Amino acid sequence: MWEKLGGSPVTEADMAVDLFLRESLLAARPAYGWLSEETADNPVRRTCERIFIVDPIDGTRGFIAGDKRWCISMAVVAEGRPTTAVLFAPALGKIFWAEAGKGAFDDGGPLAVSTCGSLAKARLAGARSWLRDAAFERYGIHIEAHMPSLAYRIACVADGSIDAAFASPRAHDWDLAASDLLVHEAGGRLTGLDGLAPRYNREELTHGVLGAANGALQEELLAVLRGVAETRSQASPLLEANRGHRTG
Repeated sequence: MWEKLGGSPVTEADMAVDLFLRESLLAARPAYGWLSEETADNPVRRTCERIFIVDPIDGTRGFIAGDKRWCISMAVVAEGRPTTAVLFAPALGKIFWAEAGKGAFDDGGPLAVSTCGSLAKARLAGARSWLRDAAFERYGIHIEAHMPSLAYRIACVADGSIDAAFASPRAHDWDLAASDLLVHEAGGRLTGLDGLAPRYNREELTHGVLGAANGALQEELLAVLRGVAETRSQASPLLEANRGHRTG
């Protein structure tokens, strides 16, 4: 294991899976572009009609620690949106797949998001950095769990095992594209705070705060996330000032 720029861990397994998928998928579809967390970005991808967006191991920290909730995430994107997706969680023996307009599935059959209609009653999974944020307490919201894989966290909204999930800022295309399609094809929504679905294969690969839930729960989730994001934004200058005071 070693660390990439920014401190994210990477293992030999990440690189081996990346190489295998890149060679296999591009051999089958040589005209497609390629975007992966473990491959240097090539801007030629933006000229391609279709592109593979892949995370060889989403949840590497969990993978290293022995947590089984990591996955291999693969999507085909055309005109900024995913059209086909596969998410494989080998340690859990689970595989999910979806095709635009044709539904989302796992080995047990079609997926469907939960019918929970109240965020106060929802099973909510979120980002580790936001888990203990006091701003959620204003809304009576309990964050039930952190999952090391963002892609798997959102897939759990698609299969109804959790009611809602969110991603803190700076998630990348490869964290989101496959599970995005799973949620939408399972009858739910994954959107930014503006209520719009993410767009992929842009020059900028990162995204802002995102929420995923069923249609009835989504607006309440976004409203809470807007409030928490605003509170955190206001707190950041104070935290920096305190750090400067302590070190000065």
